[in-house]
Amino acid sequence: MKRGHRTGTPKGGYPRLYGRHAVTAALANPDRTIRKIWGTRDALNALDLPPVLPIVYADVADLGRMVPSDAPHQGIVAEVETLPDLWLGDLLEQGDDDEKGNRPILVLDQVTDPHNVGAILRSAAAFDALGIVTQDRHAPPESGVLARAASGALEIVPWVRVVNLARALDEIAEAGYWRIGLDGEADSTLGEALSGAGKVALVLGAEGEGLRYNSINHCDMIARLPISPRMESLNVSNAAAIALYACMTR
Repeated sequence: MKRGHRTGTPKGGYPRLYGRHAVTAALANPDRTIRKIWGTRDALNALDLPPVLPIVYADVADLGRMVPSDAPHQGIVAEVETLPDLWLGDLLEQGDDDEKGNRPILVLDQVTDPHNVGAILRSAAAFDALGIVTQDRHAPPESGVLARAASGALEIVPWVRVVNLARALDEIAEAGYWRIGLDGEADSTLGEALSGAGKVALVLGAEGEGLRYNSINHCDMIARLPISPRMESLNVSNAAAIALYACMTR
């Protein structure tokens, strides 16, 4: 899959990943450049580290000062370069060549919480989604918090950042995807929307605000999850997981 390359130091510095799952997955990702690793002797000795990788032995207290307060670093922190940019056209081309058949795409409309996006990436990996698409300016950057929530999925699920989400949805439609927006007030259920559908793009909005009007206008159908009336809505990451499961089992 083709990727573009960013140049220079990212605004705010390089991301720092922490925890065994996030760091181990980063080490295994050929597209990820790791600049430096800090860790306890036990944590570093448990990893298969490249001989040229700069490592620094550190105690737990020092590592704790390198990550957000009370973050579970598990004795290891890695400074990394952000992943190279991935283009939407290349993701859609991969969908055309998909041997597993009809893997869904997740489109996130201004979902900005890194915990939610990380959890969505984890569900996308678990249910074998083709990738996720977000608007570049209204999505969280790569960070230790997001990578921790993703539990390694940040390194394996393709993530496309686009400038204009409406244009991206048009391009997704041109590639033959049925665009289903999720909204709790919709008349049709997700099961009804999936009936007879081929390739599917699931479009989810941020908690509270939901899908924007312009995004709704760029969907083929709006559907809801059939949840109990005792609960008004679900967390967006939970909704994504259920919708992905529905796609997998249809």
